[in-house]
Amino acid sequence: MLRWLPENISSFGRDMDGIMYLIYYIVGVWFILAEGVLIWFAFHYRRRPGRTAVHQPGLTTRAMAWVLVPTMLVLACDFAIDAKGSETWKTIKLETPTPDVLVRIEAQQFAWNFRHAGADMTLDTADDVVTNGQLHVPVGKVVRLEMVSKDVVHSFWAPNLRLKQDVVPGRTITGWFKAEKIGHYGIGCAQLCGTGHGVMQATLVVESQSDYDEFMKK
Repeated sequence: MLRWLPENISSFGRDMDGIMYLIYYIVGVWFILAEGVLIWFAFHYRRRPGRTAVHQPGLTTRAMAWVLVPTMLVLACDFAIDAKGSETWKTIKLETPTPDVLVRIEAQQFAWNFRHAGADMTLDTADDVVTNGQLHVPVGKVVRLEMVSKDVVHSFWAPNLRLKQDVVPGRTITGWFKAEKIGHYGIGCAQLCGTGHGVMQATLVVESQSDYDEFMKK
């Protein structure tokens, strides 16, 4: 089922997918084991001719081990997931690389507005380029995001980037990504934000450096 995920184009997308694969396989194995044991118990201790169904109160050490041992194993699996997740969190949230492009994302009911900083890498100056519904970035470059909301809580969601970030009124929330494949990709809002939530969509345009430079000039 993980093959149904949108195509990954992000530099850190492989790490995000790795966490999902890890959780998927751990949960899958435990589901099969738990259901198998449950079915076997139900069959083995069932009522039979001349015998009532067996009741095991679970007071002996051996009986308690059926609960305690799986609990410890599940806890170990949880620690493994946390360890991998913390490394990915560190990559995405704590170790922001030096940006090549700076963009402010302004969310409002029900649209995404993008302010692309010009060559001075400073927002709110004369060489900014403002678009509605289209985020332009050059391929293979680090894009730093400043995300703000004009009204309610929104959530910037770019599935192909494996990036989702709540955008909260009164705060400027930063983030980053590096897109590694040219193309057009969908952007949506992952937080119910009103009656027009379903139409709050935009397009991520990943293009060559020359095409991006031409876009900024025009």
